[in-house]
Amino acid sequence: MSTPPFLVGLPDAERMRATDAWAIEHVGIPGTELMERAGAGLADLVAEVAPAGPLAVVCGKGNNGGDGYVAARLLREQGRDVRVATLAPVDQLRGDARVNAERLPGDPPRPFEAGVLEGVAAALDAILGTGFAGEVHGPAREAIEALNACGLPVVAADVPSGVDASTGVVGGAAVRAAATATFGAMKPGLWVNPGKALVGRLLVVDLGIPPGAPVPDPDVGLLDDGPLLDGLPERQAGWTKFTSGHVLVAGGSVGLTGAPTMAAEAAARAGAGYVTACVPASAQPILAIKLVEVMSMALDEQDGAHTEAGAERVLATAQRRGGAIALGPGLSRTDGAVAFARRVAGDAEVPVVIDADGLNAYTGALHALAARRHATVLTPHVGELGRLLEVGSDAVDAQRLRHAREAAQRSGAVVVLKGDDSLIARPDGLVAVSPGATPALATAGTGDVLTGVVAALLARGVEAFAAACSAVRLHAWAGRRAADALGVDGVMATDVIAGLPHARRLAREAQGARGH
Repeated sequence: MSTPPFLVGLPDAERMRATDAWAIEHVGIPGTELMERAGAGLADLVAEVAPAGPLAVVCGKGNNGGDGYVAARLLREQGRDVRVATLAPVDQLRGDARVNAERLPGDPPRPFEAGVLEGVAAALDAILGTGFAGEVHGPAREAIEALNACGLPVVAADVPSGVDASTGVVGGAAVRAAATATFGAMKPGLWVNPGKALVGRLLVVDLGIPPGAPVPDPDVGLLDDGPLLDGLPERQAGWTKFTSGHVLVAGGSVGLTGAPTMAAEAAARAGAGYVTACVPASAQPILAIKLVEVMSMALDEQDGAHTEAGAERVLATAQRRGGAIALGPGLSRTDGAVAFARRVAGDAEVPVVIDADGLNAYTGALHALAARRHATVLTPHVGELGRLLEVGSDAVDAQRLRHAREAAQRSGAVVVLKGDDSLIARPDGLVAVSPGATPALATAGTGDVLTGVVAALLARGVEAFAAACSAVRLHAWAGRRAADALGVDGVMATDVIAGLPHARRLAREAQGARGH
């Protein structure tokens, strides 16, 4: 699959191995030279983290250990006091790792024991590299646990040991790094949780490998705000309110009028020119008061919740005026509301974004969405995705990449698995990763805001994957603006809505500051 221009490819371990092999076999760069460059970048980062004091370097038996031996040699040559501990005797090492272990000046490597970490300023984790997957056992696990218990800043070589570089999965023990020097390119596991949370500050070390390696494009990429947001359409002279985008927000129930209110306001602030809140009849007067610029439609209800009969007016309005539907905010889980959601999603001839109880209506029936003929975007948090896939939320969190892909494939929809590492998965397996937002978004209602932004972009005709990716980043920047103004703990969802008109400008300013 080709990588869109707004994604920075994140090659997995297999692609990185193939690239290294191509550089060695076809470009003619010796493996020892690649290791030397990796170790040099690693040594620089260690010196930055701990500019003075003794250091400990813990090396495994593979090439990751070899990178550690290079860093230890260079640091000793700079006059640093470096203790080198190994999980495998030098005579058991092979290839470039053994070459560099034997080049180490001064005291030879000693077998690892926790005492090597006493009295040092920082430690270097060179135990396991990008080839690791699964659960750590034996001496490697003991070393990882000692590193985590020592209270020192730890610098990781390529990837924190115990983290699957291709997926971010942590099967057991894993190093909590203060900083990570990764080699050649960023990998998915450095940006996808739970691995992302263990990386610390991330530095990419250039190994001097030229472009052109004959490996498949990565199927995971990091979102690049510049090309992503600069491509979004903006209002033009001659547009009408319907050209600007028509959004129908279908949701709401007794006690849950805030969710459709926020989704509708967010759609308007994200650029939709005409927004209609489609709510149960008893809720309509409430929304009419709350929403000055938004139309409201009173639908058939039972005990304050939607019924299947109300779907007819939503579908007829969408057919007449086009646009997109935001389905689910505040919907509730009554039988009538479930039937309403399934009827709207099943028969709508416009793009639909589904959130909250709109998603819960498809528990155990995710495959039914694959029959839709128009774009569909799902925006679950881990609990909602777990219900859709009929697995526990802990299982989703442990393997976020896998479960986001599975949901997209089964539903035929673009799936946004929300989080600090929000994942946007396409049905063909391509996944975009958001580089992060702010903890301020961890408050009720911000999911409804995201739903409204996705709907506004879909209503303007933005392709579903690009719309979902763009909405995630606009939402992130709006959240950051609110946090800057109010503090992380002072932000409410309506503050994020207020930040939406500033989001593109903030993204552009950040790109300019980085020189992009």
